[in-house]
Amino acid sequence: MRLCTRRRSRTLRLWLLIVFLSLHLLVVSLVLSISHTSCELHSYPDIQTSISFSVQNASASTSTMTAAGSDTQEVEMDITKKFFFLLASIIFLIKTKQQSRIRSTKRGFSKKNAGGFRYKPRGDCFFFAKVRQLCFLCSCKQTLVSTRLTGALQKSGGTQLKLVMSFPNYGQALFKPMKQERHEETNVNLYYFSDFERHNAEIAAFHLDKILGFRRVPPVVGRLVNVIKEIKDITTDHKLVTTFFTSPVGNACFYGQCSYYCSTEHAICGRPLKIEGSMAAMLPDLSFAPRRSWRSPWRRSYSRSKLAQWEMDSNYCDSIKTTPPYDRGTRLVDLIDMSILDFLMSNMDRHHYETFEKFGNDTFLIHFDNGRAFGRHSNDEPSILAPLVQCCRVRRSTLLRLHLLSLQSYRMSDVMRASLSQDPLAVVAPLLTEQHLSALDRRLETVIKTIHDCLQQHQHHSDVIHDDIGDYPGA
Repeated sequence: MRLCTRRRSRTLRLWLLIVFLSLHLLVVSLVLSISHTSCELHSYPDIQTSISFSVQNASASTSTMTAAGSDTQEVEMDITKKFFFLLASIIFLIKTKQQSRIRSTKRGFSKKNAGGFRYKPRGDCFFFAKVRQLCFLCSCKQTLVSTRLTGALQKSGGTQLKLVMSFPNYGQALFKPMKQERHEETNVNLYYFSDFERHNAEIAAFHLDKILGFRRVPPVVGRLVNVIKEIKDITTDHKLVTTFFTSPVGNACFYGQCSYYCSTEHAICGRPLKIEGSMAAMLPDLSFAPRRSWRSPWRRSYSRSKLAQWEMDSNYCDSIKTTPPYDRGTRLVDLIDMSILDFLMSNMDRHHYETFEKFGNDTFLIHFDNGRAFGRHSNDEPSILAPLVQCCRVRRSTLLRLHLLSLQSYRMSDVMRASLSQDPLAVVAPLLTEQHLSALDRRLETVIKTIHDCLQQHQHHSDVIHDDIGDYPGA
């Protein structure tokens, strides 16, 4: 009698789960129907924004981004199929769980002595999380680009002007105004720590990080901001207000207060009222999600005459490998991933990085503050790759992604061009010039060659390749 009752209760729970997941299918359908409209960022009154969110064939689209209704239907059909496959997989897992419990009971095991039933989620379960993540990213980008601004304060610290912008829902974003034209290169006589912070570099870094599969740069979107209505009229920073003026040609300008380039000679000016800038999502408050700042082992000296230790010692990595937190876990390969990202976009200003304290050493690095990237397309800085060259260690997933982006059909410059075309500021002008896009392909070849040189220097590939995704097919 008890056995029949248990079977009925299990069957009832199974059917309730099926009904529950069916309701979720309806919710997913509604979310997708909304996301197709919400992911298309609203345009400003004075510019027409035509942006496609179809990223399935982004690498193949090298000239224009088209949003066809047939592509949308195919995506929805594919998502529906995957959802039903997920449903079948969960039912299979439930049956497997029941059978395992029956076997455990027959063998004399219980939750108390076996620690309960545990199973690793299938890859299909990851799909539903991805759908939710995509919708959140769309909503976040939509907020950054079109939500009304209610406050503007100059951010303390740092060397150059940046503003903390507030939204009606108490959210905040970091605004970096345009300081340099896209076609301009960094002056060769400037040191890396004196370079401008570029708004388009922040945006491009977010897209490049996503293309490389790291996804460690907080969302960044370009936005046009009215200097008077959206900064001066809503700020409570009296020191910032005193720096506003009108240029001889009638443009609204301001310069703020900072260590570098905060003067009338380097003022931020509208055309005549609106300025371009990058809007970056702020990280959670430290009281809610404490973070720790780490000094990079490959930090530069930030001196005009001195060299850092890693620049003088070719065996520098040997000591780093035995120093916490780089002596265990994935912290070292995380740092090398970051160095590859920095080399591709020519960012020499990586002095610190941050992690969330909650996860201890089993965490990830946050790749933010990339404003000094993409300064020069005519020159590659090999010293940025020092962590990779000296440690000869890299994730297999990173290597496979780099190989993929080196193929003609998935060329990095083409994928990057297509991805950047989704940003609202792309209708004003391409966020990266063709010279910068070509430099990405050139630097990618350098990274792949460096990894293959490491493989030739070591007898076993496992000494170089950090195995993180299964059987390695070969070097």
